[in-house]
Amino acid sequence: MRSEKEMMDLILGVAQRDERIRAVYMTGSRANPDAPKDIFQDYDVVYVVEETASLIREKNWIRVFGDLLMLQEPDKNDKLDVNVDFDRSYAYLMLFADGNRLDLRLQTKEAMREEYGKDKLAVPLMDKDGCLPPVPPPTDSEYHVKRPTEQHFLRCCNNFWWCLQNVAKGIWRDELPYAKHMFESVVRLELDEMVSWWIGTRRDFRVSMGKMGKYFKKYLPTPYWDMYRATYSDADLDNFWDSVFAACSLFRTLAKEVADALSFPYPADDDANMTKYLKRVRNLPADATGIFD
Repeated sequence: MRSEKEMMDLILGVAQRDERIRAVYMTGSRANPDAPKDIFQDYDVVYVVEETASLIREKNWIRVFGDLLMLQEPDKNDKLDVNVDFDRSYAYLMLFADGNRLDLRLQTKEAMREEYGKDKLAVPLMDKDGCLPPVPPPTDSEYHVKRPTEQHFLRCCNNFWWCLQNVAKGIWRDELPYAKHMFESVVRLELDEMVSWWIGTRRDFRVSMGKMGKYFKKYLPTPYWDMYRATYSDADLDNFWDSVFAACSLFRTLAKEVADALSFPYPADDDANMTKYLKRVRNLPADATGIFD
């Protein structure tokens, strides 16, 4: 697998030799001094170009970066549904046979002037014309957990407990796709938000959870991480029920501690009522004619 130095020398060498490319900058985890380093980190690179047309039309030029295992052109895919302006910007996402991945975006100077600096992780690498505006040192501060308002906190609690009724009826009906979707795509979003807030309260809201909570394990104490792991189950319905109650237990624990830290009320009645409801539905026979009969 080519080293970071080899990849960066290649990326900058291609830009230096091609007169169509006028500047280069990097975003993403490699631009983040606080991001953990590993072999799966992408190279998120932007080439600022005079024009995109020739670099799209004659795309064999990208093979200089290495033997491709797979290529994705997301703008071309999106063109099927929306009006994408290839004249301003175009991306090649490349996975190479040696395991490296390069996400390369072509961007005109006009587009760059509108976008550069919006992402606080932008790092200039080359500027032939002095066209890149000055930017402060990279920081992931815009990705830090945001302190919730009381209204936001209560909305999260309300939606977590409310939507569990949909999970419960889906399990009872043996409608696994529906129940799993409601749990993973709706309820877990609220759980993950509460996890993020809890970690935020312990670190003065100066920490990033990473995309999709990928740093939860890093910041949660082991007992809480074990509880979080227990919220994942297989397709067995009894195991699914166990994961639902694990999510309830973790949410309750974290939400009360967040409420205490931020001086918010916790909706204990919703918690108690829905916990009673969930236990009742779990024990309902398949031929039940009522829920609380």
